This record gives sequence, C-alpha cells and structure tokens, in this order.
Amino acid sequence: MKQLYIKQKVFSLSGKFTVKDEQENDVYYVEGSFMQIPKTFSIMNPAREEVALISKKVFSFLPTFFVEVNSRKVLTIKKEFSFFKARYTIDAEGIEVQGNWWDMDFCVLQNGEVIGNVSKEWFSWGDSYRAQILQEEMDDIIIALVVAIDCVKADQAAASSASTI
Repeated sequence: MKQLYIKQKVFSLSGKFTVKDEQENDVYYVEGSFMQIPKTFSIMNPAREEVALISKKVFSFLPTFFVEVNSRKVLTIKKEFSFFKARYTIDAEGIEVQGNWWDMDFCVLQNGEVIGNVSKEWFSWGDSYRAQILQEEMDDIIIALVVAIDCVKADQAAASSASTI
C-alpha cells in the first residue's frame, strides 16, 4: 500500500504543483497550461516523462474533460444538463468511483475491486488530498483522476463566479 499527498499552491497562476510520498519525496509533477486553449494538465514522473494528460474539450455545449494515461484514453468527466445543481458523470472502462467525489471523499474500484481511496485533508492551506493506493500499478490512473476532478471543480467554481458578476 502506498500513500501519496497532493497539495496545490494557493497562489500559483501556472497550476504547477507536486505529488509527494510519505517521506515527502516528489513522486509526480503536475503542470497546467496557463492562458492556453484547450486547458490541459500534464502529470509527469520523477524523470519528467509525461504519464497522464488531462484536457478540456474546447467546443462543447457542456464541459467535458478527457484523461489519458500512458497515451491511452482512460476516462471522461462530463457535465450533465440540469437546471439547479451541477451534475457530472465519470465514464471509464472498468473503473468506478464510489462515494462523494465532489467533496473528494471516495474510493476507486477496478472491476469491482477497491484499488484506492481518496480523501480531502482538512485544515490545510490550499487544496490538499491524500490518495491511499492499494494496487501500486494503478497510481498513475488514481493521481490523474484526483487532478481531473479537482480541475472540474475549479472550472465549475470559475463558471459560477463568472455568472454571478
């Protein structure tokens, strides 16, 4: 079992942050595109090789995010049409998310077997998450999923604040 910690910098315009292990070693580097269309996040291993890419679909009526791991599309997060509360679906082959993923408290299953747990770390400066990975070969997918969900939440927050102005 492996524990990874994701802590985003509060005032980072570029969207750069690291994922650390229990010994506070950098395990992944995440870099977001700043002022670029489409908005993307690249997740890299310690050798700075890209292991995952999160991108937002440019021309769509409702926001859609694609997650690729090792150059293979793994999942899609799509906003559903609703009048009141924002609803999203996660579509992935063999991967299922159970729990309250909007509040970052969920488990990740592959073919019905739990492969990881994600929880938000409260009382921290900035967004911080703990990912407990039960199958270490799935850590790229779980980290990409956490970053993608956080990206969707940030996009929703930006859209909500823009509509209230």
